[in-house]
Amino acid sequence: MTGRPVQRWSMARRVSLPFLSDRPPLAARPITTEAGVTLLELMVTLAILLVLASVAMPMVKMNAKRTRELELRQQLRIVRQAIDQFHLDWNRVGNQLLGDLCKTNQLTCNEVSSDFGYPKKLDTLLEVKLSGTQAAANGLDVRHYLRQIPLDPLTQSREWTLRCYRDDPETSSWCGDDVYDLHTTSEEMALDGTPYKTW
Repeated sequence: MTGRPVQRWSMARRVSLPFLSDRPPLAARPITTEAGVTLLELMVTLAILLVLASVAMPMVKMNAKRTRELELRQQLRIVRQAIDQFHLDWNRVGNQLLGDLCKTNQLTCNEVSSDFGYPKKLDTLLEVKLSGTQAAANGLDVRHYLRQIPLDPLTQSREWTLRCYRDDPETSSWCGDDVYDLHTTSEEMALDGTPYKTW
């Protein structure tokens, strides 16, 4: 082993990648710190938002109208049930007393119920003062059918169109004798195409 130098071959080979060869080294690249949105990107984003808003607005309006319709149906149901309960309690045909409360409170029956046993006014459903001796003995001298006259969700008022027992279903005027039914005063159309005043 004299004098001959030993050559060592490196196991790692140098690999040349063609897609990296034309790029400048990292140190030579300019560093950009600017970030932003181009005008075109901004316009496209605004156009997309406008399309989404134009689709959503009719849906929001329809949902609001549907909610008011549900409230109207509920208010009509509450008042009609109160009228029916009043009719059961104070029913009469002329001078013939049929309802239980009408039989035991004859003076009140003549004051608050019509000849057909319906309340004479809508406010009658709020409070009926009983005149019978049994009511006074029990301490229950007042009968309530409604806590308050409900608000019409379409007109935002407590004014309703009333109908008498003898009136036609299509009538627009109240005879003033009794309250057989009621409906809204709104002239609008429902989502199903029917007028609200026919509900």
